[in-house]
Amino acid sequence: MEGQEGITVRIAQRSDYQFENTFGAGVPVLMTDEPAPLGAGSGPSPVQLLSAAVGNCLAASLLFALRKFKQDPRGIACDVTASVGRNEDKRLRVSSIAVQLRLGAPGQEIEHLDRVLATFEDYCTVTASVRAAIPVSVAVSDSAGVRLK
Repeated sequence: MEGQEGITVRIAQRSDYQFENTFGAGVPVLMTDEPAPLGAGSGPSPVQLLSAAVGNCLAASLLFALRKFKQDPRGIACDVTASVGRNEDKRLRVSSIAVQLRLGAPGQEIEHLDRVLATFEDYCTVTASVRAAIPVSVAVSDSAGVRLK
């Protein structure tokens, strides 16, 4: 887990709107690009990266909370939808993010699920930070599609 020292990502333009993102030793370089008509869509866009960061952090926080109670969710999947619209100055902005987490196990088989669902979001560094500016909704369902949160 990251500490207080800070996280550095080096980003360098390769062509047009395509950028190379370097995260550090041992981490593969990630190419990003804007979708057409600006870019060629040859990599994830910044909005997709933001969506992935929020969803990944929430999934990891949910897994961590479940493991604290020695529970096995039998996998966690996540869909994230970012809505983009224009603000009062007519600038495009991410206006909301909706996250749908799915457990690979039935909810009734997971002990302490109410406690986990009540607290796991509080430990998601990325989502808590993003929520300061963008509304983020979170839903959790189990393997049968039963909504748990």
